[in-house]
Amino acid sequence: MSAHTSPLTHDVIIIGAGVSGIGAGIRLLAAGIDNIAILEKAADLGGTWRDNTYPGCACDVPSALYSYSFAQKPDWTRAFAGQAEILDYVRGVSERHGIGDYIHFNQAVERAQWREAQGLWEVQTSGQIYFARTIIVCSGYLHEPIVPNIPGLQDFPGKVFHSSRWDHDHNLTGERVAVIGTGASAIQFVPEIQPVVEQLTLFQRTPQWILPKPDHPIPRVEETFFRLPGTLKAWRKLLYAGFETFGVGFRHPAMLRQAQKLGLAHLRFTIKDPELRARLTPDYTLGCKRVLLSNNYYPALNQANVEVLATGLKEVRGKTLVGQDGSEREVDTVILGTGFHVTEPPIAERIYNNAGESLSQLWENGMQAYRGTTISGLPNAFMVLGPNLGIGHNSAFIVIESQLNYIVDALTTLRDRQLARFDIRREIQDRYNRKVQKDLQGTVWNTGGCSSYYLDKHGLNSVGFPWNTLKMQRLLKTFDADNYHLTPASQPVFGDQP
Repeated sequence: MSAHTSPLTHDVIIIGAGVSGIGAGIRLLAAGIDNIAILEKAADLGGTWRDNTYPGCACDVPSALYSYSFAQKPDWTRAFAGQAEILDYVRGVSERHGIGDYIHFNQAVERAQWREAQGLWEVQTSGQIYFARTIIVCSGYLHEPIVPNIPGLQDFPGKVFHSSRWDHDHNLTGERVAVIGTGASAIQFVPEIQPVVEQLTLFQRTPQWILPKPDHPIPRVEETFFRLPGTLKAWRKLLYAGFETFGVGFRHPAMLRQAQKLGLAHLRFTIKDPELRARLTPDYTLGCKRVLLSNNYYPALNQANVEVLATGLKEVRGKTLVGQDGSEREVDTVILGTGFHVTEPPIAERIYNNAGESLSQLWENGMQAYRGTTISGLPNAFMVLGPNLGIGHNSAFIVIESQLNYIVDALTTLRDRQLARFDIRREIQDRYNRKVQKDLQGTVWNTGGCSSYYLDKHGLNSVGFPWNTLKMQRLLKTFDADNYHLTPASQPVFGDQP
């Protein structure tokens, strides 16, 4: 279809074919809503797990929890699955539910705008135009990499790449490699590349709290056990309860300061050099930044070819990297472990209201949504993994499926009541967010003494969820139509073309 042809109007367009987009498609089909399209920017599905292929990439949530509740997998090979196995799982679920028939690949959304006169979303990609009664934004927040604006970096004569865009064609053997940033990705790939490089230099602005990772290959007897009726479901509930118990500490940081003792013991046991141990010891409360799990990161730092500089990167002069403290190191390759755009998601620059204001403009003073899912002024739109739904202590699948319950109930309500338009009332959204911010004040993200992706450039916590996931599931169980402006349809909705 060209941009000049008359496009089909879909009931729902889903933006993104990652875990949330595929889950949304499956749930909509199950609800009898099948006039849908999933627009995916890449040539394959999988989102975060497609893009992040760096060595050692794995989940830091137990495999049994890191799956759809309606498609549990009894035969994970490890307690914490690796990237390739997770991607295979997502592909398999998509295939079994026939989602591939609805995905339009290589269709990066350039602009999605609400057209009030037509009561439709107009969605433009590079060569096509789509229309939809409703959109579901499933673009996620851990896939648009941050490339820091460091003087001289663009002119570096060697190889530079971000961890989420790993250059597998580039051989690191015998090279002098610098890693910028020591967050969740770096602690996984550093132990993998350390044995092959000549010299590995880490530029660490802030040390991380790292706990032991209870990972192990799953033996055949355990896999056989989980094939028995009810066992996998029971194990999943047990894991969920355990992580929720740990999550209490995020709302009561004094508890996490007790848990820090495990992190300090892990550090003391594995790092014998007192100077290195001092550089690796955080000065903020555990949980303020993302809690990391690893058994091999600290041992890798003990090796003779590894150096940890307790400084950020200031500038690049040719092949010489200069730290904020003035330290200089000459390297052949730079790997950026600098994270992702979380509080300023790039998709917000491509979504517009009827007046032509972008979502990034609406969020100029900080991201805000109603229950993390709908946004006042953007009718007939949902966002999965939206503002203030970050939990930090449990599986993202819990958040995603909670939101999908809400979204599917909303769309079936529109169908059953023959409603053409919904828009969350501004005063309801504002009241909800005042409560969110009030209850975030005592959390570890706000009081733990660190800077993290939970806090935006204004110091606003627009990422963290202030309550437990049981409350999240209650908030998102059913569509609360009374809190929305609702417009009756002049003709049948869902299934019939306008």
